[in-house]
Amino acid sequence: MCLKFSNSGDILKLIVPNYLRKVISGWSNYSGMVISYKMSENEMEYRGSNSVFNNTVKEQWVDGNWCKQLLHLRCTLMGFERNYQIKILSKQLNKNKRNFSSLVKNSKINPWFVTGFTDAEGSFGVSIYIDKRIKKRIGWAIKPSFQISLNSKDINLLLQLQEFFGCGVIVKKNTRNEASFRVNSIQDLTNYIIPHFSNYSLLSQKAADFLLFTKIVKIINNKMHLTEKGLQQIINLRASINLGLSDLQKSKFPNYNPVARPIINLTENLEFNWISGFASGEGCFLLSISKSNKNKTGYAIQLIFKLTQHKRDKELLELSAKIFNCGSVYFHSENAFVYTVSKIADIIKIIIPMFKVYPIQGIKQLDFKNFCKVAALIDKDKHLNSKGLDQILLIKDRMNTKRK
Repeated sequence: MCLKFSNSGDILKLIVPNYLRKVISGWSNYSGMVISYKMSENEMEYRGSNSVFNNTVKEQWVDGNWCKQLLHLRCTLMGFERNYQIKILSKQLNKNKRNFSSLVKNSKINPWFVTGFTDAEGSFGVSIYIDKRIKKRIGWAIKPSFQISLNSKDINLLLQLQEFFGCGVIVKKNTRNEASFRVNSIQDLTNYIIPHFSNYSLLSQKAADFLLFTKIVKIINNKMHLTEKGLQQIINLRASINLGLSDLQKSKFPNYNPVARPIINLTENLEFNWISGFASGEGCFLLSISKSNKNKTGYAIQLIFKLTQHKRDKELLELSAKIFNCGSVYFHSENAFVYTVSKIADIIKIIIPMFKVYPIQGIKQLDFKNFCKVAALIDKDKHLNSKGLDQILLIKDRMNTKRK
């Protein structure tokens, strides 16, 4: 007979064994790390808890065994799902799990990859708004946050980033098919986010936003945001971050004076892990098929690797071209430039080997693998016959936006 919980009848809360318990029971995975979401609420049976609320007990198993003594019990029990660290209902996880990126099993992401990926997809924001609940203060709430938003198919990559930093939450927006990793806590921003990017510096002009963001967090830590002077300093800093102040903020602070944005000077070299992180966010592996009278099949096949950036980061793209020693940077639109590599020899000898050693991560890894398959066919001239062309057409129908 298994032992009955002493708190039977109470709402269950998160239970994480202490170090002694983990040693005794041979704990083999990260403390409190849930590894299975396979059971939905509707499939759950009675679990022996006489909770006063029906259907509120949630059970999530962690890696390892359990025996009949309570001391060795190795499962994690949680209360209402609104209290979960990851704000996603288990029903949604079950429904969408086939779409989640599970390509990279190792959660030990390289720090430079994290920085490169943040240069591509991250943002440092500061919300400033009137909060009527604030009394005996100036009435304005200041909420700095660090955020990375991706398609919900890439939620596994966001979970790895959360584990890397050891803080933050994952939030999913069903209406936009989007998921975000967010860090809003001043303590976490101070202890984890800012130290990382201070040691592994951002290389794009986003680094200027980070430096101004850091100053705002410092003002908050010193409690100066509770004073008129400190609030004005924050307003002046915020005016130079991202798109600047909103119209409402400008009307409420008509004397604001934007600080000068820090000048970000590029180094002569790029870390290869940074490149893989940046390409995992901004890179694009394309397959172009066009009609051509030069080939017997009537079609020309071309592989293209692209990195696109705002015009303010044109120098970063030019440095990338220099590091790869192939491709060129072109004008793309009014506010953007693109680095493009399209010669098949460069694709096969430089681009593909680079990303095999320093892998693309996330759902984009599927596009890279298909990209490699087509390159192998082209290298063997199989694209010049109808059988090879059919293979390539089939691969194209599974790439990028056509992938299900």
